Amino acid sequence: MILPPLNALRAFEVAARHLSFRKAAEELHVTPAAISQQIRLLEDRLDCRLFHRLTRSISLTKEGVRLAPAITEAFGHITVAVAELRRGAAGGPLTVSVLPSFAVKWLIPRLARFRERHPEIDVRIAAEDRISDFVTDDVDIAVRFGSGNYPGFYSNGFLTDEVFPVCSPALLPDARRLQSLEELVRLPLLHDRVTGTGEDWTSWLGNNGFQGRVPPGGMTFSQQDMVLQAAIASQGVALTRTHLVIDDLEAGRLVRPVPHAVQAESAYYLVCPQVALEMPKVVAFRDWVLDEAAKIRTLIELD
Repeated sequence: MILPPLNALRAFEVAARHLSFRKAAEELHVTPAAISQQIRLLEDRLDCRLFHRLTRSISLTKEGVRLAPAITEAFGHITVAVAELRRGAAGGPLTVSVLPSFAVKWLIPRLARFRERHPEIDVRIAAEDRISDFVTDDVDIAVRFGSGNYPGFYSNGFLTDEVFPVCSPALLPDARRLQSLEELVRLPLLHDRVTGTGEDWTSWLGNNGFQGRVPPGGMTFSQQDMVLQAAIASQGVALTRTHLVIDDLEAGRLVRPVPHAVQAESAYYLVCPQVALEMPKVVAFRDWVLDEAAKIRTLIELD
């Protein structure tokens, strides 16, 4: 039997994982129409429908449900095989895909400890907003902030967050905590262009019972680490997550002006193809990250 085109299989695998042609298009850097065309080509070759196409969503047919895990596993094997050919299974750099802010504020400050434990493993950090592709981007393991729904992949949640404001101690009168959210909104509010659900000022204040008017305007940044740097420089109050500021809080560069917080809806996950766990360097990095997260949880509990 002649196999369908690889591009069509890849489009199906990503669309099945996201259950969205739009998200699949974003991951593969093509248009949704191109994804739809590749899926139809695959369906024609297989002589069956793989997706139910609804008005605003898609779902897998029983044939799609049967095919999806096999295709995901196959691409996982391809990922590992290519990595082994390029770098060797035991040698070569370990490539980690991670959001820029998490890389700057959490991962990089701790990487020296990984190097101390595994001096034989070189690390390459691929820090970018988009979700890297394990096959085409030569990524071994990723740190992703999400719901944990990564079908066909190994995933391990290792950090959960609260969302709360932080600012420089110099921004507070007499270096004291504020008495209310009404006092808080009188300070300059800093904004992150890319935020998670409930992590913008309007949603966060509403979730904490604030019924007043949220001041319009204010400085906006494209990365959370930029927002935090502005907060450290006394330029305003940043809304952030626990593990992006845990080091700054401990060092006194930032403080919490009010005690209010809400639980973040997403968490940090280690994600990789199942077969990537056959590579010792991937297992070594996973185990180290989990150890670091456990130490932090212990410190938070002690506080």
